[in-house]
Amino acid sequence: MACLRVGFAIYLSLFVILLFSVPALCDDEEDHLMQGLNSYRQSHNAQILQKNDKADCLADEIADEIEDKPCPATGYLASKPGPPTVVNNYPDLLKKCKIDPNTTQEAVILPVCVSKRVATLVLTNYTQTPNSGFLNNTRFTGAGIGTEDDWTVLVLTTNTVGGSLANEGCFGIVLSLRHLGLGLIVGFFLLFGVL
Repeated sequence: MACLRVGFAIYLSLFVILLFSVPALCDDEEDHLMQGLNSYRQSHNAQILQKNDKADCLADEIADEIEDKPCPATGYLASKPGPPTVVNNYPDLLKKCKIDPNTTQEAVILPVCVSKRVATLVLTNYTQTPNSGFLNNTRFTGAGIGTEDDWTVLVLTTNTVGGSLANEGCFGIVLSLRHLGLGLIVGFFLLFGVL
């Protein structure tokens, strides 16, 4: 019973924060949602999510792609790390946002559908559904949000290579530095006859 009271108190606190937020702090609904998600994470002792421009781009592109799809009965689509099943042209969207596909395996895409995108209901779809498991997960450190019609898309990123949504150039540099380091080590051993 006490567990229900605590859960209700957290939900009510988030509702009040969103309801009475000062408009000067956030000038659009995506910022309000990010603020609500970060309040939720802080109430669960998780660090706040940092805005990730690549995730923002991808979320916007996915929202554009699914805007005409009907809302599922649950209001959200089942999600897992890796490519989303909700769009067919995912590789094209990655190219459009200049994201290396190798940096997306650990990222999670969470689309939800709420009629007229009522802010409190959108937040509830992220915090009071199975999506909350992703929000509570401390490995996610960044986020991007895209909206279109009734759809809101949240893309969660990690600070690892597999979930950073880095562009191809950055990923290539990391690989090049690894190869360079390996080459230097092997060269050092060959030079001094250790191998």
